[in-house]
Amino acid sequence: MGGGSVPLLTLQDAHVWWAWVVVVSNGVVGLWALGADRVPRLRRRSLWVCTAAAQVSIFVEVALGVTVQKVDEIEPPQLHDFYGFIALITVAIVYAYRLQLRDRLYLLYGFGGLFLMGLGIRAMVLHT
Repeated sequence: MGGGSVPLLTLQDAHVWWAWVVVVSNGVVGLWALGADRVPRLRRRSLWVCTAAAQVSIFVEVALGVTVQKVDEIEPPQLHDFYGFIALITVAIVYAYRLQLRDRLYLLYGFGGLFLMGLGIRAMVLHT
């Protein structure tokens, strides 16, 4: 190809870019769920679809991170992996408590989403 070609997205670039998807999506659904706790018209099926997508994005991000480490043979910053795996565990804990906290489901998923956003931010800050 000529000198004007666009460089391909690397796995590491995808991992960094996808981190923003994780942070923004979990923050948005977290705020939406907290709003839905107070404003019934915000209680829509689409909230749960978006929440599921935001939480699945965490699994994608962790898989990208593990792949980057193996393929590029790099060592992540201290605690970076820890935050990723804590995020996975948080998704499982929130899901596990959904029946026990059914009367406070929007609060559970609202604060859970914001916590996941915070974990993502903290993991990203370690890279700067």
